[in-house]
Amino acid sequence: MTKKDDAPGPARAGQEHGAQLSAALGACAAGRSEGIDVILTLEGRQLLGVAMRILGRYDLAEEALQDAMIRVWSKAAQYRAQSGSARGWIYAVLRNRCLNILRDGRRLSVLSPGDLAHVQEARQQIVPPEGWEILSGPGKLSDCLGRLDPQSRHSILLAHVAGFSHGEIAARQNMPLGTIKSLIRRGLVALKECLS
Repeated sequence: MTKKDDAPGPARAGQEHGAQLSAALGACAAGRSEGIDVILTLEGRQLLGVAMRILGRYDLAEEALQDAMIRVWSKAAQYRAQSGSARGWIYAVLRNRCLNILRDGRRLSVLSPGDLAHVQEARQQIVPPEGWEILSGPGKLSDCLGRLDPQSRHSILLAHVAGFSHGEIAARQNMPLGTIKSLIRRGLVALKECLS
């Protein structure tokens, strides 16, 4: 006869799932990329589904999920178990990213078509300067940026300095979207390792 506590059940499975997500956040905080892999294996489809329900477009949902995972990776050390579940924290990061995308879209939608075209044309002229070192001045960030491969550095600067979406960067660089996302992710991981 087995004890009630030893019997598998939904509550126990939920606890194990939560423990796995918490451990995955710990791995991310320690700079181990398998943490993101575990999160995406356990929750990836559900996270994408939530993003789809909020944004209504698959391409935006994919972008939101990618951006959220980068944020989870870079902010995992801020997670505190006493503040809530790991799953709740991860979903909150995704929800915030989706809401930011919606907010950005609303800001553009209030412009007239002519003004919107003008804004888009002006954005296409923005290119991070070749002398990107001036962005951070001398110091650790400048050194770490200098160690990145040129494609990753340029993609990161387009995304985080010039404010382009991954899709816009892919179009500018004439590269597949997945390649751009991979370049940015690898570059950010390398930056985090270099800075820590």
